Amino acid sequence: MRAVHFGAGNIGRGFVGLLLHEGGYELVFSDVAAPLVDAINAVDSYTVHEMGDGGRDIVVTGFRAINSAEHPDDVIEEVAGANVVTTAVGPTVLKFVAPLILSGLALRDPSSPPLQIMACENAINATDLLRDEIRERAGDAWEAISGRAVFANTAVDRIVPAQPEGGGVDVTVEPFYEWAIERPPFGDDPPNIPGAHFVDDLAPYIERKLFTVNTGHATTAYFGAEAGVERISDALADPGIAAKVAATLEETSALLVVKHELDPAHLASYRETILNRFRNPALPDTVWRVGRQPLRKLSRHERFVGPAAEAAERGLAVDALVAAMGAALAFDDQEDPQAVDMQRMLRELDSAAFTAEVTGLEPEHPLFGKVQAEVEKRQAAIAG
Repeated sequence: MRAVHFGAGNIGRGFVGLLLHEGGYELVFSDVAAPLVDAINAVDSYTVHEMGDGGRDIVVTGFRAINSAEHPDDVIEEVAGANVVTTAVGPTVLKFVAPLILSGLALRDPSSPPLQIMACENAINATDLLRDEIRERAGDAWEAISGRAVFANTAVDRIVPAQPEGGGVDVTVEPFYEWAIERPPFGDDPPNIPGAHFVDDLAPYIERKLFTVNTGHATTAYFGAEAGVERISDALADPGIAAKVAATLEETSALLVVKHELDPAHLASYRETILNRFRNPALPDTVWRVGRQPLRKLSRHERFVGPAAEAAERGLAVDALVAAMGAALAFDDQEDPQAVDMQRMLRELDSAAFTAEVTGLEPEHPLFGKVQAEVEKRQAAIAG
């Protein structure tokens, strides 16, 4: 069995690739970073180091890497003969992966079992996004090749911090992980992925993770950066920051209860589990790594505006979420292009224009005015 994984970074090697390896798949990594591809091909094994209570070292073997920028035809050939294709490249990069998968499907033997495709991204229904990109590029040919693949959405969760110097292609991760996968697209032949669990309705799992893990992590980072704290674990050691993060997640949980009828007691336990993961002192994670790309994180369907907009539409509390957005607006990291661009936009645009462009909210939306007020606060601070 063979799995082609797009994105040979830390998530690719330390989470998705690891579980595929444990399922018995031969791993083919595809990436555009030549030094990383060369480093992977220079070794015959790498180790995933789980840091924290219950952590262990796991050795991964049976892999190789292809530079898709230099050798796209090799990647296409691997896709054509693979059993599974996965991605961990970021939602905005899926459009660049789609042509390679499409070309692989075109070469695939129509009599072989369908290729099982899963996008493992921090986005709702990322596999649907990938499928739509492939279908758009296929045009009239889509009908002929669509039966050669099945597409299943997933929800993935594992903290992979900035890696220690000199670690090579080894990866340091937390012990906890979750990989939920839609069951129905596979029928009676799901992929063999030990540790993953297959569910009939993925939507609650996706939003529980995105609106708790991603919202909570970013909230911790932005309040931590605002307070001058370096590490995520140290930020949550501050009672004031911890209280703000807890309040934010209580608001997202309230939405999940109303929208998906999730059990409040279960969500309270889940929140505590998530916060304890963030407190793990063995993970050298920084507020700057977690907070990077604030413009993306403040966009319409991401971890702040997404749940806050739905909560506001239902008349639920959003004050803590809005305050977290205010902290995100203060994120000023000269090493992060999006942070630099956001501060420029705050200086150049009026508050209404900034709010509309960054959040995607319509001026008449019940959340718009609350966010605009935070924008005005940040602009006043910059001005004065």
